[in-house]
Amino acid sequence: MDGTAVTGGLTFAEGRPGAFLRPYVTELSAYAERYEEPLIRRQPPFAGVVVIFGLGEPIGLSGPGTRERLASFAGGLHDVYVDTVIAGATEGVQVNLTPLGARRLFGLPMSELAHRVVSLDDVLGPWAGAAVERLAAVPDWHDRLALLDALLTRRIHAAPESDPRVGWAWRRLRASRGALPIAELAGELGWSHRHLVSRFHDQIGMSPKAVARVMRFEHAAGRLRAGLPAADTAAACGYYDQAHMNRDFRAMAGATPRQLARPWPEGSVAVSG
Repeated sequence: MDGTAVTGGLTFAEGRPGAFLRPYVTELSAYAERYEEPLIRRQPPFAGVVVIFGLGEPIGLSGPGTRERLASFAGGLHDVYVDTVIAGATEGVQVNLTPLGARRLFGLPMSELAHRVVSLDDVLGPWAGAAVERLAAVPDWHDRLALLDALLTRRIHAAPESDPRVGWAWRRLRASRGALPIAELAGELGWSHRHLVSRFHDQIGMSPKAVARVMRFEHAAGRLRAGLPAADTAAACGYYDQAHMNRDFRAMAGATPRQLARPWPEGSVAVSG
């Protein structure tokens, strides 16, 4: 595990998944948050599935089609933002999974989780509560992350493997940052467009076109946060023009590219709608 870091009211430590989990887990971290006033943080969409094992106060979650207050939850693939509201002391462990990793962990069609945030009990049953209890009993963050790594490894290893052809298609689309034409992807697999969409809905959660749009957004947001010009970014990421990129950012993040690229002051609303 890397060293612990403190940012404003957030303390966190990142862990490195074990060898078995690395194809499935993209981020593993322990955290604790406490602020004098409620903190609203906008979470733009990303090409993954977030799982929170909460050990403190519930977190408020709101956005288009979402309004919940949960301590432990899972969020499937989204193409719009979700706002989190931290009020009081909260603590837990966050795991970001690839959709194929989530498919094996949850054992259900990922379309059932797309555009939704649900209680962890709803997708993991009694296993979720047992895991939270075991994590809460381990105060050291290094040991807590090691325990969660072991729990996830055991559960995912016991689950049926995902369709390797969908895995290949996901990696191919990911490598292109969403730029690969979907017709070309289907042709490389020897599948019809309809069959490709069906397999993506089951294993990934959204259609290949929708997934590619999220990947393109991620690529553009990363370039803008690195200080690269908006016009160049729009061209590099496959938007028709800068106005097209602006429309996508407003629809998906509830913000302009400029708003999303600027630093977010801790303790205040991350982005205005």
